[in-house]
Amino acid sequence: MSSNPRGGLFSSIASTFSNFAGAVNGFLGYEGLQVINPEGGTQDVEEEANKGRWNQEDRDNYWKVMQKYIGADVTSMVTLPVLIFEPMTMLQRIGEMMDYSYLLDLADETEDPYMQIVYVVSWFISIYKAYERAWKPFNPVLGETYEMANHGGISFIAEQVSHHPPVSAAHAENEHFIYDVTSKVKTKFLGNSIDIYPIGRSRVTLKRSNTVFELVPPPTKVNNLIFGRTWIDSPGEMLLTNLTSGDKAVLYFQPCGWFGAGRYEVDGYVYDSAEEPKILMTGKWNEYMSYQPCDKEGEPLPGVEAKEAWRVAESPEGDKYQYTYFGHKVNSFETAPKRLLASDSRLRPDRLALERGDLTKAGYEKSRLEERQREERRTRERNEEGYEPRWFNATGEVAATPWGELEVYKYNGKYDSRRRGDGVWEASEGGGEGVEFNPWQYQ
Repeated sequence: MSSNPRGGLFSSIASTFSNFAGAVNGFLGYEGLQVINPEGGTQDVEEEANKGRWNQEDRDNYWKVMQKYIGADVTSMVTLPVLIFEPMTMLQRIGEMMDYSYLLDLADETEDPYMQIVYVVSWFISIYKAYERAWKPFNPVLGETYEMANHGGISFIAEQVSHHPPVSAAHAENEHFIYDVTSKVKTKFLGNSIDIYPIGRSRVTLKRSNTVFELVPPPTKVNNLIFGRTWIDSPGEMLLTNLTSGDKAVLYFQPCGWFGAGRYEVDGYVYDSAEEPKILMTGKWNEYMSYQPCDKEGEPLPGVEAKEAWRVAESPEGDKYQYTYFGHKVNSFETAPKRLLASDSRLRPDRLALERGDLTKAGYEKSRLEERQREERRTRERNEEGYEPRWFNATGEVAATPWGELEVYKYNGKYDSRRRGDGVWEASEGGGEGVEFNPWQYQ
């Protein structure tokens, strides 16, 4: 969520690539599409245009369908083929944020208010390594959930609380911190790329000091959706504010330039409430973040070397979906509680079929779930019933973001009761394998 919407953010890149991109467009017969190689190079435009997961026939057919959506928000209006998906949902993607949760533990343990910001903002940056994957996660169906246990003492629950517009809510907590997020996205389809504006409210509360932080992240651009190698960039400003003291971090994610110059790079400062720089932060969002005390002009203090706040862990080599080790845990029953809700993302039949490599069944199951969701909506409309989420309540509070407003949902605490075994809940036993996916309101 940068403070500046990105309508023409990549115009300089587009003009730089105009010469060989024009040749690509001529070869493909489609005007206005940019095929960009983030590593640079123009030696084989035709080969670059044909890289990716689409064959020629699929590309042509899909392009015929998608042309009419150029310039539109395609968040929930387009049915996408499963070949561009990964076997994970957006709720699980939120759960992946817990990979480096130890950074929030460190933030809670330190007395230094500026180091609190260093650790919290580094934690928010750490998720971008997982988001570098160019595969699309499944959109959750209304009522779908995702639970996580057995990691850092954290209890985690996420739920799809709205379908039109698609809104997800999540709550994570351990002895050191509370994390709450309400999230939806706004998109702009540009032909061979899509801009994604994250309209959401993300807050971290450190328990020892009761300090609250709120994040506004940069937007994201997915390049080469149909033609060429798909790759992701997130140029813009990240703002983390200490709502308790007024201190903040302002970090700038550099756009990818010619021959990949500047790609992944992040730099900026931690400021006090008077907006005086206190700590210089530099790094790469897919590798590491470091910090160094600075003077009032933002120059590093002499004789004080930069220290690492975070470094990415090793990932499996040759993984089909570029999952991290933690990503595999998120997708497995290893991180599932013993009594798993039947609405859990792990149980989705389309996700399971894709994970097993059966694209035909995955596509069929995805269509079946989408039709069942439409059927539920029609039933509610006939009954003149609204939808009430199970684990989160609408607060009536509206959060303003750079790209739109969002109704905030708050965790209602009922899942804690379920976890303690109070009452009777629809749930699986023994991890959930073999249980039918069931997020439906009407049986």
